[in-house]
Amino acid sequence: MKKKNLSWMAFLSLAMMACTGQPVTNGYVLKGSVEGLPDGTHVQLVPVSHDNEAPMADTTVTNGQFIFQGKVEEPRAVRLIVKDAYGWRSLILENTPIEISGAVTERETNGNLSYNLSGLSVSGSPLSTKYDSLLSARTYLDSLYADNARKFADYDSMMMKAYQQKDQNKIKELQQSERGKARMSADKKFLNIVDSIYYQTVMANKDSFWGPLMMISFTSYLSEDMKPWYEALSPSAKQSYYGLKVKEELYPAGKEGTKVPEFTVKDRNGNDVTLSTLRQGKKYLLIDFWASWCNPCRKEIPNLKKLYAQYSEKGFEIISISIDKKKEDWEKALKEEQLAWPNFLDETCVASLYKVRFVPTTYLIDSEGIMIEENILGEELANKLKELLQ
Repeated sequence: MKKKNLSWMAFLSLAMMACTGQPVTNGYVLKGSVEGLPDGTHVQLVPVSHDNEAPMADTTVTNGQFIFQGKVEEPRAVRLIVKDAYGWRSLILENTPIEISGAVTERETNGNLSYNLSGLSVSGSPLSTKYDSLLSARTYLDSLYADNARKFADYDSMMMKAYQQKDQNKIKELQQSERGKARMSADKKFLNIVDSIYYQTVMANKDSFWGPLMMISFTSYLSEDMKPWYEALSPSAKQSYYGLKVKEELYPAGKEGTKVPEFTVKDRNGNDVTLSTLRQGKKYLLIDFWASWCNPCRKEIPNLKKLYAQYSEKGFEIISISIDKKKEDWEKALKEEQLAWPNFLDETCVASLYKVRFVPTTYLIDSEGIMIEENILGEELANKLKELLQ
């Protein structure tokens, strides 16, 4: 099986809103009592999905207390998060009184705030109890992953240094060493265990919405080799909310030849900029979704710079939209990379509109906004631009 981008972190949403006003008849009431959250802290419910969607509900903490109220048509998997911070507590939102309690500590690393929400207790939701049980498979895998990281800490440190210094000879030497071969063998064994455990969990729940939900919960995107997993689901599981989400991701409708959605973003001065404005006077545009923390994104930047220098005067434009949570992280990356084309922070959920599931994600469009290619980078992008502009 191909290596999967495990979802140690993923964001996403529903087309319904929860409110914090009057009680909702036959709905849910989620009450929180959590020590360690400062007054005024925003807590949010973020649906578990592979689409980059906005939070479905937001409220503030007062004296360690908060409340969400609303109604769901059917159970929904969500993550309780602190706005603009890392860490979450997964649960199933169902129309019943639910309580979440415990204590958390705040931690700051390199300017990034995080809370250990995963240890909070959830009561009143039988489905959340089952969800915890199913997700425990990932807890076991996390421990294996951490064991490997400790075992090969010296090798990983040397490899990271070689990558930072762009020392290709040292990288090759490390990879071919006995230590490097052992690391590769350990990684392969770990991924085989991942595939086996995830597959067994999905197949054990293939007759209900739990099967497709776990496909989404275990990963940050679905790969081609997971199509047999979907095909093994029961008809009712396929027709469930999560079954339809899995189908849409594994069998997406063709986008090439269709017009991409219009959007409005804000520039660094807070001014609105539309896609139609960005298209003016351009023959082809690459819409590039990226993030400062995304290594593959930043490794692609030298190639984008080269192509931009080569073709910008011939009608080629790049529009980079960052999904960074913090403006400071985005601005720091811009300063480091010195990008010459238009750059925006995704404050208006453009990534959600375009159903971006991972970064980097790119869309090559023409002057009318018609999709030519998607997820085109590297040599493939260079060859396409040469075909179009020379």
